[in-house]
Amino acid sequence: MSLEWQARSGSLAWSNPVSWWWGLLTLVSGVNIAIWFALYRELPAQPSGSAGSASGIGMMLLFCAAYVFGCAFRSFLPRADVQRICLFDTWLSSVMVGRSVATVAEICFVAQWAIILHQLGTMTGADTVVNVARMIVPLILIAECLSWYAVLTRNYLGNAIENSLWAVAFFAIGVALCRLLPEFNGAVRAGLAVAIAGIAGFLAFLITIDVPMYLKRWRTGDADGDKRLTPREGLRDVSTRWVVTRDLAEWKDEIAWMSLYFSLAVWASLALCIFHSLEHHLPQYRTEAAITSGASSAAVFGSTR
Repeated sequence: MSLEWQARSGSLAWSNPVSWWWGLLTLVSGVNIAIWFALYRELPAQPSGSAGSASGIGMMLLFCAAYVFGCAFRSFLPRADVQRICLFDTWLSSVMVGRSVATVAEICFVAQWAIILHQLGTMTGADTVVNVARMIVPLILIAECLSWYAVLTRNYLGNAIENSLWAVAFFAIGVALCRLLPEFNGAVRAGLAVAIAGIAGFLAFLITIDVPMYLKRWRTGDADGDKRLTPREGLRDVSTRWVVTRDLAEWKDEIAWMSLYFSLAVWASLALCIFHSLEHHLPQYRTEAAITSGASSAAVFGSTR
């Protein structure tokens, strides 16, 4: 494995902006890993009312670990899948390895959201929230299949549809969180509002920058996207070929989304673990109207039995 700072593909000296970007990614990822270990040490010690609660936080931490460490791996060894470009000449930079890590990490991240929404939807009796919790993982599984199709065939249309499905999934999550706002007050409502604002920003990025970028590449054949492969040819290609480049022109379109993804999205994954660990404190933040409505529904249900 070669992690040389100088290469025929260009210099990764500190005079190169790409080196500053890579250094920032690695620094943020190191901090994220440290935070995960702190949560792993502290959260199991939180009081829980049942064995199910303890196993629940354990599952959340496991999913979070897959996302935190997966994004850290992709930060340490950045690569752009369809273009087959990377920073370091090592088999770990192959698209086969990187895309496999990304697939597992992204499914685990969405699973965290599904767990939280199911938890809140069940607590509040909000069927809309529970239904969203059930739909988002299958939706992202389809998105991951499209991502692999784009990577193997070098067809950016797959990436455009993939990211459109991510937009649909997080729009649904945003709707579910809006449904939950009247159910809580205080810090929980503030937390929900922050999450909704973050999702709105993510959707704006996808709709105005990310998806249009992939559609443009698909139409124009940018970054060798016009050199299409069959899935079988692509499978060999992603396993055996990677092009080392430190040229800013090659990376400039990737820097924005990678920087946001490997920082803000990872912080959201960590925050979901913290939120889940506080489930026994959530009832004290229920609004009076929500509590009254829940009690009335229970009384009506009891009288009809």
